[in-house]
Amino acid sequence: MSLLVVGLSHRSAPVSVLERATLNADAQIKLLQDTVAAEPAAEATLLATCNRIELYADVDKFHAGVAELSTLLAQHSGVGLDELTPHLYVHYEDRAVHHLFSVACGLDSMVVGEGQILGQIKDALATAQEMHTAGRLLNDLLQQSLRVGKRAHSETGIDRAGQSLVTFGLQQLSAGTAVDAWAKGKKALVIGAGSMSSLAAATLARAGVSEIVIANRTPDRAERLAQILNENEGGDTDVVARAVPMDSVPVELTRADIAISCTGATGLVLTAESVAAAVAGRTGESVATAEPAVKPAVRGAGSARTASSAVVGDHAQLAPTSVGTDDDCPLDLSAVQGTAGFSVLGEAAVAGMAAAELEQHAAWVDKGDAAARAPRGAAVLDPEADAEAIAALVLAVATVGRVPERRRPEPVAEAPRPAPVLALLDLAMPRDIDAAVHRLLGVRLVDIESLAEASADAPMAADVDQVRRIVSDEVAAFSAAQRAAHITPTVVALRTMAADLVASEIARLDGRLPDLDDKERGEITQTVRRVVDKLLHAPTVRVKQLAAEPGGAGYADALRTLFDLDPETVASVSRAENNNENAKNRGRA
Repeated sequence: MSLLVVGLSHRSAPVSVLERATLNADAQIKLLQDTVAAEPAAEATLLATCNRIELYADVDKFHAGVAELSTLLAQHSGVGLDELTPHLYVHYEDRAVHHLFSVACGLDSMVVGEGQILGQIKDALATAQEMHTAGRLLNDLLQQSLRVGKRAHSETGIDRAGQSLVTFGLQQLSAGTAVDAWAKGKKALVIGAGSMSSLAAATLARAGVSEIVIANRTPDRAERLAQILNENEGGDTDVVARAVPMDSVPVELTRADIAISCTGATGLVLTAESVAAAVAGRTGESVATAEPAVKPAVRGAGSARTASSAVVGDHAQLAPTSVGTDDDCPLDLSAVQGTAGFSVLGEAAVAGMAAAELEQHAAWVDKGDAAARAPRGAAVLDPEADAEAIAALVLAVATVGRVPERRRPEPVAEAPRPAPVLALLDLAMPRDIDAAVHRLLGVRLVDIESLAEASADAPMAADVDQVRRIVSDEVAAFSAAQRAAHITPTVVALRTMAADLVASEIARLDGRLPDLDDKERGEITQTVRRVVDKLLHAPTVRVKQLAAEPGGAGYADALRTLFDLDPETVASVSRAENNNENAKNRGRA
C-alpha cells in the first residue's frame, strides 16, 4: 500500500471553483466512507479548510487510486469532473508526505507561516479516527505532521512571517495603517461563532475595538463567545461583547464600522442590497459627477475642437486664427472665428468634408498666400510637399465617403469616492458576502479572492528556508520509519515460523526420548531456541536497516521468497497491527 493525495487549493484553483467545491460536514463524512469502500483505498482522511480540499488515502494502485479519488471529489463536491480535473494536484508516497508536512508548517498556506492549519489537521485526524477510516499509515502520518508543524514554529521564526488569515485580512482593510490604530474605538460585527469567527473576535478585541456583536444561527454558541470576550475585560483587552440572533444582522450592520463573516452557509449572508441599505446616509452627501476637463468636440465641417493634425504639427493648443473675410473658403468661417487651436490649413479643418468640398478647400489654399493665413507658430502648408497627403485624403474619401476625423482621446474626470464607512472581511468559502459589494460607495470589501492576490506579493521570511530544511529532514525520517515498519510483519512472520519449527522439533524429540526429565527437556528446548534466535538476529536486524534506506522496499519480498513465508501469514500480522493501532486511537478519542 502507498500514500496518495488528490486535492485542490488556492494555489491550483480560482476562488470561484474552490467555493463551489466546498463540502459541508455531512458531505465530508460521506466522502470518507465512500473512499474506504472503494477498491483501491484501505484508509482515508480529508483535510478541508476555507482554501483547500485534500483527500489522503492508502492505495494499492496509483492510477486506479487517482481516478477513484478524483471521481469521488467531483461527485461529492458537485463540480463536474471535467471542470475539476485541471485544478487538481496529485502527490504520491514521499511527495505526498512532503506536501502534508509543508502544509502543517504553514508553507502552503495563503498567509505563509500561519499556525491555524495545525488545528485543522488535528480536526481531520479526529474525524478519521471517529469514522474508523484512518489506519496505521494515516494515523502515523497526521500525528507526525502535527509534531513537524509544532517543531517548525518552536525552532524557527516562521511566526514572524506568518499570521492568521484574520490578521492579514485586517491589514488589507486598514490599507497601510497599523491595525491597532485603525481599529481602535470602532464597533465590530462578527457573523458566525465557529473557530475562525472566534479567532476574528479575539483579534478584534486585541486590536482595540470598543464593541463586538456576535451573530450566529445557534444562539448558545454566540452567547458563549460573547461571554468569553467579556470575561477577559480588564485583561489584555477592554471590549464590550454581546450576542444577537441572525435576523438582527441588518440593524447591527447600520451601526458597525467593521464586519467579519465566516459561516458555513451555502448562500449569501450579506447581499449587495442589504449592505447598500446599511450604509445609506452614512457616506455624506452624494458626490456630483464632475464636469469633464475637456468638452466634447463638435463634429462636422466647422469643427474647431479636433486639434490633432499632421499638418498643423503638435497637439499643443494654438493661438486663435484670424481668418478675416477670405473669399471662396469652403469652411463656415463665422462659426470658427476666434476658436483656439484651429487652423484652416490643418487636417482637423477638413475632417468630415465630402470629396467635392475637400478639392475646393485644396484649391483655395493653393491659390492664396498660405503663410499669411497660417496662425502664429503653426506649421505652414506647402501644397507641393503635401500633395501626397492630399492624395491620401482623397483616396480615403473615395473609400469611406468623407474625410475621417482624427481626435485626441479626451481626459475623463473620475468622480471622487467617499472614504469607506464600513469595512467588510469575508473569510467564508463559499463566500458569505456578495462580490458586487466591491462597487458600493463607502464600503471596502476584502474576501478570500483578494487575500489570495495580496498574499502572492507578501514577503517571505528568512526563516522559511530553515522550515523547508526541517520538512526535508522529517520526510526522510518518516519515510525510513515507514519502510522499516513495512518489513516488520515479514520479520514477525519469519520468527513465528522459526518458533513453530522449534516447537515441532521438541515435540518430535519427546516422542523419541520419552524418558527425558523436565530439567533436561527444558535445557534442550532453551538451547535450540537460542541457536535459532542467534541465527535470525543478524539477518533480521540488517534487513530492517536495509529496508529503511531508499529503495529498500524489495527486501520484504526477498525475505518472503528466501524463507518461503506464507503471504497470508504476513497479511494476518499486518491486520493484527492495524487492529491494535485502531483500538489505541479509539481509546484516545
